[in-house]
Amino acid sequence: MKSIKYFIVMLCAAVTFSSCGSAAKNGSLIGAGGGALVGALVGKLAGNAAVGAVVGGAVGTGAGYLIGKRMDKVKAASAAIENAKVEDITDANGLQAVKVTFDSGILFATGKSALNTAAKNNLNDFAKVLKENADLDIAVMGHTDNTGSAAVNEKLSLERAKAVSNYLTSCGAAAAQMKTVEGKSYNEPIASNDTAEGRALNRRVEIYMYASKAMIDQANAGTLK
Repeated sequence: MKSIKYFIVMLCAAVTFSSCGSAAKNGSLIGAGGGALVGALVGKLAGNAAVGAVVGGAVGTGAGYLIGKRMDKVKAASAAIENAKVEDITDANGLQAVKVTFDSGILFATGKSALNTAAKNNLNDFAKVLKENADLDIAVMGHTDNTGSAAVNEKLSLERAKAVSNYLTSCGAAAAQMKTVEGKSYNEPIASNDTAEGRALNRRVEIYMYASKAMIDQANAGTLK
């Protein structure tokens, strides 16, 4: 792992800077910059997500660079989707991965897990990204605000994650990609639950795209495109 970090840092030093098909507008891109050259390093600065099966020493020195190049493409395609907020993160192997959060205001009303029309349109477009990158693994995490009991919110957050993952698969994304579909209740807020605006931000689903073992194997072999 030290050799991977050294390789990436040296590269960075050289850098000076309800139907399935709808049109998309630009989303937002967070943590873009060095891209594949920054690789896992940018992800560590942007935050760490415990996604991905650890393969430990099986990750070769050049694998992070090749996976980073692929994730740059995935990130750009996701950022082109309306209402998509896209961030660099790292997976459990320290490799570059991508986190996508859609505008929570169009996803869920308080106490509900049903997707409205606008949310479905955004997810239609996102499903295309997944279909074009069928070798990625996906984790879907549902969240709630703090309205109601812990037991209610645990169930509701899981229902929200399932609503998103099920809709994506109905639009052609592979069910086999969905490695984790989990509810987080109100335990990981991103805004204050003391205001209506903050609660709306907390009613969200986060989608993580990260390298599968097959991708890592291809990267190690130098054949990942």
